[in-house]
Amino acid sequence: MINLYDGDGNVVGEVTRERMRAENLWHGCVLTVVHSLDGERVYVHRRTDTKDVFPGLYDYAAGGVIDAGETPDVAAARELSEELGVESPLTFLFRTTYVDELTRYHAWIYETRTDGPFTLQPEEVAWGGWMDKDELRSRIEDLDWPLVPDGRVVGREWFSRFG
Repeated sequence: MINLYDGDGNVVGEVTRERMRAENLWHGCVLTVVHSLDGERVYVHRRTDTKDVFPGLYDYAAGGVIDAGETPDVAAARELSEELGVESPLTFLFRTTYVDELTRYHAWIYETRTDGPFTLQPEEVAWGGWMDKDELRSRIEDLDWPLVPDGRVVGREWFSRFG
């Protein structure tokens, strides 16, 4: 079960993940950008080919859907630990929304700084490595680079706010 949201970002109930996907219901997601300790690089990963959403594409944020009863803060820490095996203090940056023909969600964006070590969740993450922030900015604008579509939209907003 996951939190069900209204269009304003308020929790209004719970729903199964399957129903949320089938009916394109509003839900909540957390995204955490992992910077190196020096702040010059971002940890980028490729999703496994078996993921149900955006399989095999690159992403620069550890994240996922907010479970029923979870706060965004708790969900962000859980997702970071599950996907990358990292426990590191999180800083909340901003909240935004993402909508396309397949999904619509409220997103809470966080960041953290760590050099690892990383333990990748094999069911979700096929590869991970560092990318210079300027290169990531360029890749986000490169429509031929296989980036998760929500990452492209949210990434543009992140860079416009925080450079």
